[in-house]
Amino acid sequence: MATNYEIIIYWSEDDKSFLAEVPELLGCMADGVTQEDALKNIKAIMEQWLETAKSLGRSIPMPKGKLMYA
Repeated sequence: MATNYEIIIYWSEDDKSFLAEVPELLGCMADGVTQEDALKNIKAIMEQWLETAKSLGRSIPMPKGKLMYA
């Protein structure tokens, strides 16, 4: 399920690293030295985000695919 969410990866000059975020999963972000590292890290964080939300009984948004503003 986690792979169906849109992931945005961009360079952060302030952090001197690539940042990856999942807009549909509030606060779900990761970083990496390369784009590949950021992608690998965000996939792990997404799984943790979803597991935590499920264990706490929180609603999990359905993946919408590509968002219009991205």
